[in-house]
Amino acid sequence: MPFPVKTCVVCGEEFELRPGKPGFANRCPKCSEPEAEESGAEGHKDETERRNESEINAERRRVIRDMLYRKDS
Repeated sequence: MPFPVKTCVVCGEEFELRPGKPGFANRCPKCSEPEAEESGAEGHKDETERRNESEINAERRRVIRDMLYRKDS
């Protein structure tokens, strides 16, 4: 069974849409590569950045919990 042929919205090149292709379904693999690299850059965080995010998220959860369950008396 042949794969569907799509046209890239960025460069206009035709490509086969294969399962497991990284990026968007309407972009060729060449045009999808830069965005795949950018999304991977977020995963590299050092210990202090992870701790800061954890503390910020804990504070955010506490504030939301207090807003939801406070008594209006």
